[in-house]
Amino acid sequence: MKQIKKINNFNDYFRNKKVLITGHTGFKGSWLSIWLLRLGAEVAGYALDPYTPKDNFVLAGLFGKMNDIRGDIRDFNKLNSVVDNYKPEIIFHLAAQPLVRESYEIPLETIETNVAGTANVLEAFRMSGSAKILIVITSDKCYENKERLCGYRETDPMGGYDPYSASKGAAELISSAYMKSFFNPDDFKRHGKVIATVRAGNVIGGGDWAKDRLVPDCIKAIEDGRQIEVRNPDAVRPWQHVLEPLSGYLLLASKIYENPARYSGAWNFGPLPDSAATVKELVKMVIKYYGRGEWKDISGRSGSSSVANVYAKGAHQPHEAKLLNLDIGKAVSVLGWQPKLNIGEAVKLTVDYYKRCRAEDVYELCGKQIRMYAEK
Repeated sequence: MKQIKKINNFNDYFRNKKVLITGHTGFKGSWLSIWLLRLGAEVAGYALDPYTPKDNFVLAGLFGKMNDIRGDIRDFNKLNSVVDNYKPEIIFHLAAQPLVRESYEIPLETIETNVAGTANVLEAFRMSGSAKILIVITSDKCYENKERLCGYRETDPMGGYDPYSASKGAAELISSAYMKSFFNPDDFKRHGKVIATVRAGNVIGGGDWAKDRLVPDCIKAIEDGRQIEVRNPDAVRPWQHVLEPLSGYLLLASKIYENPARYSGAWNFGPLPDSAATVKELVKMVIKYYGRGEWKDISGRSGSSSVANVYAKGAHQPHEAKLLNLDIGKAVSVLGWQPKLNIGEAVKLTVDYYKRCRAEDVYELCGKQIRMYAEK
């Protein structure tokens, strides 16, 4: 008899739990929404409209499968009203301005969204009578990046060269301040609430159409019959499929309440060290798995985008880090989490989504990929 693999469902922890996701219309938020729905959770989302009609949220029809609430994370009164009325037990905060290059063009909006928006979520969580767990999703770019070979640990200092990175570092500091001031794990029996922050690497996966993001740019160029323009071919990034960090967020949320002193605070959910690759290596893999496409190096050219126009007549490109790695030792040893996909598997799974999404039920397509991942 063929042995049936047991699927990791986080010990059925999320079944019938009320979960609120900020940023549910975004790339990572839509995948997290689908996974939680598959786990039997009652899911609500608070976010702006999807970026494009092709976004994963739209194609998966999530507006009809969850409590879909539109609003700006900077609007505290509306956000607080949603938390008060929906009464979630768990909040995942993903709403953000997520692009480094965009932050050069709209620095104030980036800071308002990522810093003040996070403070709004923390305050709504503090005032909520129902919410017990808050997972704040930030970024690997929150660290003061010295472009060193060894990975950054959760205890390393926050920093940020650009407005986006600085805003994520600030979001981490504000989250830590709320945890220490109001929800110290040592005083958990009194307040009964837990906060954790989580940081991932460069996430790829199906359904992402954001501008200035490598894989969506590759797919759009291939489908339009254009060469893929690569501005930083030798930059090294810790690439990982979207399901990798999401599995870490879910595992953390399923364990955190039973031992807040052990599981609260900051966590890295990056890929395995051998999943770090240059931009040009990733582009070549996308072309390989798609079955066609060409690329060209434009690193020596001045940018023509509106971002480049922010700069003086020299038209220098915005600074982008060449190297950034995460140390995932804490998640592996303390939480028992580890990545399951190598970089080739991550790219193949991503490209497979883009090739199939026009002809298949996308909600079921995502479900199949989640099931495949959970069986590993």
